Amino acid sequence: MTIKEKEQEIIDAFGILEDWIDKYAYLIELGNELSPMDEAYKTNENLITGCQSNVWLHTEFRDGLVYFTAESDAIITKGIIALLIRVFSEEKPEDILKADIEFIDTLGLKQHLSPTRSNGLLSMLKQIKMYALAYQEKFLNS
Repeated sequence: MTIKEKEQEIIDAFGILEDWIDKYAYLIELGNELSPMDEAYKTNENLITGCQSNVWLHTEFRDGLVYFTAESDAIITKGIIALLIRVFSEEKPEDILKADIEFIDTLGLKQHLSPTRSNGLLSMLKQIKMYALAYQEKFLNS
């Protein structure tokens, strides 16, 4: 499934929810569905800066694809990182880098988050793109 297809799947899932109370509940549900992160990966190196809550993001690069695992100590934030992982995990670095990430604006996610959570969302996206860039550079230079 392409990034665009994953984004559309998320847009469709949120589209059937009637109000933002239901959408927040869905975000919480997505966060609760995240597999627990190995405690060994909850390090300062994997901690995303710019988030009000603690968010750890771990990556692995296998067979040309980037795999993400994440954890957060805040339920809404955990749902947000779960969404991002759903879209970007198991993708090629170049596909992650060129992705428009339209689903965030389509959902109105930034507008319905507090300013600190919205900044955190941008920090999470930036970190995902930075990992993709690092893997792409490593892949191209090897």
